[in-house]
Amino acid sequence: MTEVQGTTAAGFGAVAEAFGRNFDEAGEVGAACCIYVDGVPVVDIWGGVADAESGRPWKSDTLQLHFSTTKGIAAICAAILYERGLLDYEAPVSRYWPEFAGGGKEAVTVAQCMSHQSGLSAVDTPLTLDEICAVEPVLAALEAQEPLWGPGTANGYHAITYGWIVGEIVRRIDGRTLGAFLAEEVAGPLGAESYIGLPESEEGRVATLLNSPPPATQEELELMMAVMGPGSMGFRALTMDGAIPFGAPENPFNSREIHATEMPAANGISEARALARIYAATVGEVDGVRLIGDDTVRHVRSERSRGPDLTLVAECAWGLGFMLDLEVNPMLTGESYGHPGAGGSIAFGDLDSGVGFAYVMNQMGGGIAGDPRANSLIEALRSCL
Repeated sequence: MTEVQGTTAAGFGAVAEAFGRNFDEAGEVGAACCIYVDGVPVVDIWGGVADAESGRPWKSDTLQLHFSTTKGIAAICAAILYERGLLDYEAPVSRYWPEFAGGGKEAVTVAQCMSHQSGLSAVDTPLTLDEICAVEPVLAALEAQEPLWGPGTANGYHAITYGWIVGEIVRRIDGRTLGAFLAEEVAGPLGAESYIGLPESEEGRVATLLNSPPPATQEELELMMAVMGPGSMGFRALTMDGAIPFGAPENPFNSREIHATEMPAANGISEARALARIYAATVGEVDGVRLIGDDTVRHVRSERSRGPDLTLVAECAWGLGFMLDLEVNPMLTGESYGHPGAGGSIAFGDLDSGVGFAYVMNQMGGGIAGDPRANSLIEALRSCL
């Protein structure tokens, strides 16, 4: 039996029980879950080990890389600029980033990029991992890239490119990189430990990712090949044409090189309580801090695209940077907005219930969204409200 540490408010014990069962029955290794309701933490729990090889325990201040759960944090940063009147989602990206117009992209809008409709899920320019971590070569490649499909005609998950596009829009408007904006406008005011571009001083706190197990059935193998097989859009988008060896035995997302760069679609590193606290501050005040108001929340969670996704090979629906509640990505209600991350992590807000929710883990599951461990925690939360 893995000891569940932390605190749980009266009436929310079912979440802690589900969290413990994930260790006993679902192969959990190290994880944390935090839930805010109406600006107050009602669940803040963790357990297991942060590093399976050394046995380093998961502690209250353990940090975890959470893959695409980062996209929701980037979307919140963009929403702050929208609320301040500095960003128009319907404007062409080239209004803020003139060089983006290359490759016939003059009319591609911010909204199309943030709802995965711009046709920029991959770039044709060959890039090395070092060039990707340097960021500027990626931006140059995006500037020159022609859309891979007609913008606005289909959705195809911009698995990695989303973050650089949103990040550069933020930088062109505000002058700060998205990581700096997060630190100074979001994490700092909230006292939340969430990073895009991890300071080297915090490296020792990061839990080590464990790759997902190989497919257990023929059905799982066929699904994996449909998403990630050679030449597929998923392979192109999720690995930048193989430059990021996603799922390699030496997972590059455990490296200092990837931790240090700004990859605002995929390399956020946070405490679970930080992610929950950030989302809580989008649905209400947290210790006097409110990041965006109700009207902005309703605007950014409104559906912008839906359909069979060209990258993920599943029915997907997107708001302005947020994945919406779906069969493949269940959240608290149909009005929830947030983002899952590869392997199982998820964070979301729910305006109507006042909830900010986050779950992070180091043992990766086999999916892109809808991990059974996260689903069990969300179902337990639903039973408590």
